[in-house]
Parts: sequence; structure tokens; C-alpha cells
Amino acid sequence: MQHWQPSLPESYLKATPDQLREAIDARRKELGQRLVILGHHYQTDEVIRHADFTGDSLKLSQLAAKRVAEQRAEFVVFCGVHFMAESADLLAPEGTKVILPDLSAGCSMADMAQYDDALTAWDTIHATLKKQGWKGRVIPITYINSSAAIKAFVGRNEGICCTSSNAAAVFDWAMKGGVKPRKKGESIKVLFLPDQHLGRNTASAAGIDAASETTLYDPRLAHKGDPLGGSTPEAMLAAQAILWAGHCSVHKLFRPEHCKQVRERHKKATILVHPECCKEVVDLADLSGSTEFIIRTIEHAKPGSTWFVGTEVHLVNRIAEAARDRGVSVHILSDCQCLCTTMYRIDQPHLSWCLDQIAHGKVVNQVTVHNDARGPALDALNRMLALSPAGRAAPSLAAD
Repeated sequence: MQHWQPSLPESYLKATPDQLREAIDARRKELGQRLVILGHHYQTDEVIRHADFTGDSLKLSQLAAKRVAEQRAEFVVFCGVHFMAESADLLAPEGTKVILPDLSAGCSMADMAQYDDALTAWDTIHATLKKQGWKGRVIPITYINSSAAIKAFVGRNEGICCTSSNAAAVFDWAMKGGVKPRKKGESIKVLFLPDQHLGRNTASAAGIDAASETTLYDPRLAHKGDPLGGSTPEAMLAAQAILWAGHCSVHKLFRPEHCKQVRERHKKATILVHPECCKEVVDLADLSGSTEFIIRTIEHAKPGSTWFVGTEVHLVNRIAEAARDRGVSVHILSDCQCLCTTMYRIDQPHLSWCLDQIAHGKVVNQVTVHNDARGPALDALNRMLALSPAGRAAPSLAAD
């Protein structure tokens, strides 16, 4: 959902990057322990340098909750996108004010799964399966890159959240019955929202045939009059995984031909991609994993090695610069502008503006999860966190 962001006063727009940096640093010093700033990996360097923590969305939310509790901070400024700020609001101690510097920083993937559409799909899928005599259970899984409303929908229906690093474990949990152990002979299907590619890649890695045992539900087709969103009753019945027709606008830009070009031109290069890429790209890559996995892999790469990485360009540039000093060559897999345009809306002018407002006693751009959604959304998150040996406070989880 697109949120409206008012225009900034001209003084912020006309200030130079150095002036903004100095103003932000001054406000941070002034606010001290009252403030925690989080910076997602996809942010630009000029924003990242102001962050107390950098990481993926869930990891940042968990770290923020821990630090806020330790220092009794009042404000969390999340330099990310809207669903990330919602997750921080869910996990932070009560009374913490979570602020998004630019409310228009949304996520196109999260916006592809709307609550009302999920309710319609849920009813339609069950009615279609029941008509064919199917008596099993559908367990919903939502990627962390989804709205609090979708997390609540999943939580109410005994489902669970996942990240790209733990999707395999979460998928296995669901196929074993989720909150109710699977009975002998019981049929289980997974409804995976909102990223079809992560869902398809995860199902395939679990041994499910993507061609015959998954099907795609597209809410846009349902709006146009196709009740099954482009699927068929037969495909629904045969599917072990029903995939929502959503995708990441960044990772969809990486194509199989990019992998083939690397193979032709760089015989010894290693291709490393994010599992939000389509299955054809993941299948051609040498390695696939979450943002944290990508960072760790490059950090441990051997000197003299060459890597082509399929993920957001600001992150690739940052890890490439760090790797260069160790004699590791890192390039983006495609020359296209693979950047998260909504994340790019968070910049120094907006960060400076919101910190000024806080310093003057005014809270702007606060993100809060509605009370009706908070409980079931937390249920979905906590079911996922319970799968980690460290439980709810697990700080090592990677979000996307």
C-alpha cells in the first residue's frame, strides 16, 4: 500500500550532502540513548553510515528490540521500507516509537498480497479442493517481506512467517503438519505468499516437482473474473505448494541469459544469487542464499576468486569494495539498474528532517500495527522464531 509523504521544507532539499551529514550527526549526539537508527543492507552508503545497526529486516528488528530494552530508547528510526518498520513495531518493547523517514518507502512485493485478496483466495482454494473430495489441510506461509495484515491472516490460520535463510526449515515444518503434527495419510498443502520465486525454489529444494506439483494463484486474474487466479481445479488438487503471484522487482531483473553470459566469458567465476530470483536463474547459479549468506560467502571467498552476484546493486557495490582489498573480484550479475527504488526514497534529507522533528518534541511518520493484527501477526512470527535454537530472541536470522 502506498503511503503519502508530505514534501520536505526546501532547506533540507537545498542542503549539501556534507551539511546534512553534519546535521544528522549533531542530532544523533543530542538525542543520545533515546534513539536507535537501523539501516537495511540495500540503503545507499550515505544513509548506512548513520546506522547503529545494518542488516536484513528481521535481524534489524530483533537487534533493535534488544538494544531498545537495554538502553531504554524511545525512538527507532528504520531506514528501510514500510513492512520492515511494522516488524520493528511488533517486536520492539511496548511504548517504543518506530519511525520511517519517508512513508512512501513501500515494497512492491509486499503490496502484491493484499489482505482482502488473501481472504478470497483462502475461501476459493478450500471450496475448490472440497468439491473434488480433498479433506486435507492448507497451511499458509508468508515471507517476512509482507504486510502486518498478511502476517495476521497467516497467523489466524495456524500459519507461519519465513525468511529466505530459514524458508527450507519453515517449509518442512508446514509439510509435517505445522502446529498440529501430520497424521498418517493426511494430505498437506502449502499456500506460499507473496513471493512465488522463493516459494518455488524452496519447494523444489524440498523435492517437489515445480512443474507438476506447484500451481500459481494470481489475484489480478481473480479480479478480472478468473476465480482460481489462472490455476485450474486439477492443478490445485495436484499441487503440494500453491504459490502467490508476487515477486521482487529487483531480483526479477536477473535472467538466465545473464548466467549464460558469465559462463561464456568467465570460465572460473562463481555465480551467487538470492532465492528471490526465478528458478531458472537459481538453477544456473553455483550458490543461492539470503542477503546475510551472500555477505558471509564473499567475506570468506579465497583471494584471486571472481564472483558474479545477483542481488541489489548498492549491496553488491559495498561488498565488492570490501572484497577488493582482499584480492577478491565481485561484480553484479547484470548491468541493468538492479536497485530497490522504494528503499532509495530514504535519504539524508528525510533522515535529517525526522530527527529534527524528534528533537523538537514532535513524532512524525510513526508506524504502528493495528491491535487487531498485532496478536495473530506475532503468532506467525513467533512460530518461525521458535524453530531457531535460540528461540524468539534469535539475532542471527536473515530476513530477505
